[in-house]
Amino acid sequence: MLGTAVLVACRGDRAGASGLRVPGELAGPHITVEVLNASGKPGLAKVATRLLRHAGIDVVAFGNAPESVGTLDSTRIVVRRGTSDVGERVRQPLGVGHVSLQPDTTRLLDASVFLGADFAPRLEFHP
Repeated sequence: MLGTAVLVACRGDRAGASGLRVPGELAGPHITVEVLNASGKPGLAKVATRLLRHAGIDVVAFGNAPESVGTLDSTRIVVRRGTSDVGERVRQPLGVGHVSLQPDTTRLLDASVFLGADFAPRLEFHP
């Protein structure tokens, strides 16, 4: 009897109660991305990570873009695996971004997001 009560209490409905989506929960395939800040504005990678995770996209790494990328005026979403549909699913919650296909089987993710100066997050997600 006690075991049954514990199983019922631990059904795992917590994600739905908070309103947050679990990565891959949305219709369509599971998407993994990295978010790299190339805007020159500190803290944007963390904000974009929150937006993407809230939309059910799995962010596996975030931080600053390498110096070789430089400072970007506009956000770029580079699809590493899959079609441009992957990039569009990433672009939607960000609200900006130019999608390009650059297949790279050595990376263990579906897309790389390079945040540019055009990324202006909503205040509710600002750190």
